[in-house]
Amino acid sequence: MKISVVIPAFNEEKLLARSLASVAEASRAFASLGWENETVVCDNNSTDRTAEIARAAGAAVVFEPRNQIARARNAGASAATGDWLVFIDADSFPSLELFADLAAAIGTQKYLGGGSTVRFHDYNGRASRWVWVWNTISRLTHWAAGSFVFCQAHAFRELGGFSLELYVSEEIEFSRRLKRLARARGKRLIILDQHPLATSPRKLELYAPREHLAFLWRCVRSVGGARRHQAACSIWYDGRR
Repeated sequence: MKISVVIPAFNEEKLLARSLASVAEASRAFASLGWENETVVCDNNSTDRTAEIARAAGAAVVFEPRNQIARARNAGASAATGDWLVFIDADSFPSLELFADLAAAIGTQKYLGGGSTVRFHDYNGRASRWVWVWNTISRLTHWAAGSFVFCQAHAFRELGGFSLELYVSEEIEFSRRLKRLARARGKRLIILDQHPLATSPRKLELYAPREHLAFLWRCVRSVGGARRHQAACSIWYDGRR
């Protein structure tokens, strides 16, 4: 068994080293079972030291020139050689316990993929309310948060990866397709919830509430169409770090 951790990264020099260190420590859960693992970082046209930091940590690095989260994840997956793919954001920090839960889920052979509940590693009152709402939705719908998505590699390739038509919420669209494929295969998706993924609340700290509301309004007004245009999704693409 081999696990590939894929990390899309655009100008992530501030947090990438910490994320990679967390992945390396958490991956001891795989090594304890005799499983192989690798980490692939997709440098999504960064202008900082992202690629240098990734290589220094021992990760394989691939380059994707067009800024798009789905495209970066797909590029990383194309270079991965594992039986299972685990997509983790560069501002997220998986624990040994979370990866042990992931290994246990894989070992049951009941699941085609899934995700994890999340928590913010630095407490923020407004962020804590938001994350509670998301975790509830995630458990009920089996939608994976983009910061932690996992699936069998052959299923990912059969589905064609993440949709290149979307600049945000591609993980939800992918979860829906993966769930349909799992049902057809007599399997399920699982949201791991015993040891939530620690992730950064920076989008809520760096962007004012009015900026988040403006994006939501664009989505409502366009019946979701705003998700298909990079310019409408500036919170994810303007490079604010």
